[in-house]
Amino acid sequence: MPRILGIETSCDETSASVIDGVADPVAVRSLVILSQDAHAVFGGVVPEIASRVHLTSIVPVVERALAQAATAPAELDAVAVTYAPGLVGALLVGVSYAKALAFTIGRPLVAVHHLEGHLFATALEHADAVPPFTALLVSGGHTMLLDVAEWGDYRLLGRTRDDAAGEAFDKVAKLLGLPYPGGRHVERLAATGDPTRFRFTRPMLRSTQRLGDPDYFDVSFSGIKTAVLQTVERAQAPAGSDIRADIARGFQDAVIETLVEKTVRAAAAYGRQRIVLGGGVACNRALAEAMRGRAVALGAAVYAPSPRLATDNAAMVARAGLFHFLRGERADLDLDAYASVPIPGLRAA
Repeated sequence: MPRILGIETSCDETSASVIDGVADPVAVRSLVILSQDAHAVFGGVVPEIASRVHLTSIVPVVERALAQAATAPAELDAVAVTYAPGLVGALLVGVSYAKALAFTIGRPLVAVHHLEGHLFATALEHADAVPPFTALLVSGGHTMLLDVAEWGDYRLLGRTRDDAAGEAFDKVAKLLGLPYPGGRHVERLAATGDPTRFRFTRPMLRSTQRLGDPDYFDVSFSGIKTAVLQTVERAQAPAGSDIRADIARGFQDAVIETLVEKTVRAAAAYGRQRIVLGGGVACNRALAEAMRGRAVALGAAVYAPSPRLATDNAAMVARAGLFHFLRGERADLDLDAYASVPIPGLRAA
């Protein structure tokens, strides 16, 4: 039974994981994630700091993952590593280490696209979160809507035309004086807000849109960010109240309604009975609950990863690596890191 080590360093998490198996559900033998708190002071990830922390963390993180899995390096069948997309300096730390380790132990190296890893993540916890399904990938850097006919066959239906959903959450959090990363703080604050006080326009969502229109599946979040800024500047808080909660609720409701409607449109258009969420924003409980509520009419099931597997992690990299390993795919030792490349197997709608 193949045993794969996954390594993830695309942004500000240094992660390693060992899995084994041949089909879903595979067994996650270990998962170690070291998150970098240094960036909170700057309100965003500083690439140079991220790279330096990866350099000091990669060896102990991998050693801990192997120890937790009771696995010696020589017992591995392959080493899988994220090579794109992400911060190039951060990616190079993981890629360089993975190449050195694979060479040293004489095992194959497998290159993994970070976003494809997110597609596999939910299946590590939900055995039914497998193709065919409609996928919504929502994170700080990406928002994409995909039709997944089978693993390795991804049809791009829609994407953000500007800001990603997670980026919008982070920027609104900053406007509201909340810590970075802002997603969980906005969600927590929104839970106490009045949903009727501020209703922001649902971006790129109109009842007159029809299948085939260029904006039928696409999203845009730059406008709503500006609307929140203007609301914050105009708002006058009544004595004893925190208007930030009401603004956070209005913002979150607008983003979630947009994402849910676009995703349900895709599932209906392609006849999918499964909807899979992936990426850091996928652990937003309000998003998952709203998606399940709308999917009922389609008779579709919705699967969302836990926070540990929604954010960047090496278990999803190992699982995607296992898929490519079993297909006989291998990376050369001149593998490089890339800030942006398409997901392997991605095609236009």
